[in-house]
Order: sequence, then structure tokens, then C-alpha cells
Amino acid sequence: MTSLNRRARTPRRTILTLIAALLVIVGAAAPAAAQQGQFIPPPETTPRTQSQQGGTSVLELPAMPGRQGGNATTTLPRLAPQPGAQSLTLPSRELRAQQGYKQVTVTVTDQQGRYVTDLRANDFKLLVDGQPRQISFFRQDLNTPVSIGILVDTSGSMQPKLTQARAAISEFVRNLNAQDDIFLFAFSSRPFLLQPFTTNHYLVLSRLELLHAYGQTALFDTILDGLLMVQHGRYDKKALLVITDGMDNTSQSTLAQVVGQARRMGVLVYSIGIGDPNASSGPGGPFASLLFGGDIDQVDARTLDLLSSETGAKTFIIREVGDGVALRNACASISRELREQYTIGFVAPDASRGGYRTVHVDVPARPGDHVRVRKGVEVGSGPDSAYATPP
Repeated sequence: MTSLNRRARTPRRTILTLIAALLVIVGAAAPAAAQQGQFIPPPETTPRTQSQQGGTSVLELPAMPGRQGGNATTTLPRLAPQPGAQSLTLPSRELRAQQGYKQVTVTVTDQQGRYVTDLRANDFKLLVDGQPRQISFFRQDLNTPVSIGILVDTSGSMQPKLTQARAAISEFVRNLNAQDDIFLFAFSSRPFLLQPFTTNHYLVLSRLELLHAYGQTALFDTILDGLLMVQHGRYDKKALLVITDGMDNTSQSTLAQVVGQARRMGVLVYSIGIGDPNASSGPGGPFASLLFGGDIDQVDARTLDLLSSETGAKTFIIREVGDGVALRNACASISRELREQYTIGFVAPDASRGGYRTVHVDVPARPGDHVRVRKGVEVGSGPDSAYATPP
């Protein structure tokens, strides 16, 4: 009888051993699912941001784990104390409701590159389609809250640069207005939403630990999705910060679609390109792109410059990252510039006609100053996108 019992228990032990082994395998695979480049959420729970042209989708990652990689506790940098934010001044609802009302962000620097921040509305001259136009709304954006999207390239070629990118983005976030509304995308072969809009900047900083390099570069799809998402920010002043080291090689969207959307929305598109715009391949030759899954050290400066010039923003090209100082300085410059600008609002003439209108802003009394503003506005496509989601 004892021998029979032992023989009966043996298959059960074998089955239990197999089940335990399966549990170990599943448990080991779970952390890998949280890796940005490999995460595939269930279809029924995948939030999507459908682009109007490209049809791309944005994957949203699960809640940040308490430990990254299983053995290191996430350490958040201290947020820098900010001076008191100025009260947000908005145009009246009546003005915003007028057909053809648009507003633009204006940056003024002197001959030494210093920001000029003491101008008044009557110091500016506004031309729409070459004709003088009255300024209907004016605001000095000295620490005015902003809605900002941060888009970080995590394609394979970013692997040696991600540590410095995390440090630079941390610096950027810490220098922002405490009221600023921020979201965070990572992108490789497709965009990943790491953090939806929040004014809790610690959430954004904690998500930086989820940045992992792998895959191709869906630059156009990501910028397009970023433009669509930023319109849901709570503030009328909106911006994107794009950090990339590559050329687009996998997007469904085209450059023309991205530029067209940027023109319509009036979002400031700042960018930092890491690498040589003229390089054909980086260290490791052509086989390196196969190994890492992305372009090596060739940055699409033309696209970045085009988007910045169309929207009145600025592009920084960093040929060599080095110890990360240049990258951190570029992020700090963008953060500072958002605090040193003006907002000008106007009603476009013959608004019922619709179409694209060129915009030119000048400061006649200061001919040596440099004035930067978006090239034009799209009229007749509904309310200005700055107020798509009223505060």
C-alpha cells in the first residue's frame, strides 16, 4: 500500500514542479513587459490618440514601478523653487469668439542676444498679409504658465545618450513654472505616452526612468500626435520640446502633414538635435544601425529647423554630446525663453474668406533688435487652437 501511495504522489509532484517553473518564467517576464520598447497592452485597454492624417496610435505605459530594473530605487531631483507666477491674463470671451481671432507668441532679442522684456503693445507693429493690423490683445509672458509636451527619441541610436538626456530633461522640468502643464512622450518605432498632462512635475521626473533605447525613429508620427495632444492643455500658450538624434524612417505621416498641422495650431515647436546633420553613419558603420535598430548620429536638422521657423520657436544642434553640458544648456535656454516672450492677439481681415495669412511683427523704435514669430496663421478653421480646451 505504501508503495502504491508513493507511485500516486510522484506524478503530482512532477505536475507541481512544472507549475512552479512556469510561474517563475512568467514572473521573470513581467518586468520586461514594462520596458518601453516591448510593452504591448491589451487591445481593450490601450488608450489611443489617433492622428488626423497618419492614423498612428500612442501606447500608454502602466504605472511606474517602485524600483527600476528590480534593484535600484528611483531618485527624483529636487524641484527648483520658482518665483511667484504672474496671474494668467486672457483675452475676453467676446474677442476670442470673433471670427478670425488669432494670437501669436513673439520673442525679441537685442544685438547681443539678450531678451528684451520691457516692451509695450504700442512698441510693436503688426502686419497681416503685408497690411498693418491693430493689436487686439497683448500680454508680457514673464513666467506665464505654459502647456508643454516633451517628446524624447528612444530609438536604438540614443542608447549612449539617454543618461544625459534624462539629466537635461530633469533640468528643463525643474526650471519650469510650477504651474506649467506637462506631458511626456517617448518614441522609437511608434510613440509611447509615458505621462499624460499633469502639473505634478514629480510624476514627469519619475517617468524618465522608463526611457530605454530600441527600434527605429517615428519622428513625424510623434510630432503630429504631440501637436494633437498639446491642444488639450489647460493654458493658451502651448509648446513642444523634441529631443532626437535621428532621421525619420518609419512614420506613416509625412513631413508636409506635420508642417501643415503645426501651421494650423500655432504651437511653439522647440527641438534639440543630437548628431551631425551631414553624417551618413556613425561609429560601427552601416552594421551599427542593424544592431541597434536606428539611424546612427545623423540628425534631421532640416526638418527641425523648418518646424521651429514655421512656429516661431528655435532649434539647437549638438554635434557631440560630450559630458552633457551642451544638452543641459540647450534645455535651460528653451525653458528660460518661454519666460521672456510676448503674446499678441489680433482679428484677421476678411475672416470669412479663410486660408493662410502671413504674419510679420516688428519693433520700429528698435531696428537692431531681432523679432521671432510664427510665419503665419490659418484662418477660417474654427476657434484658435490655443482655446480648443478653455481653461
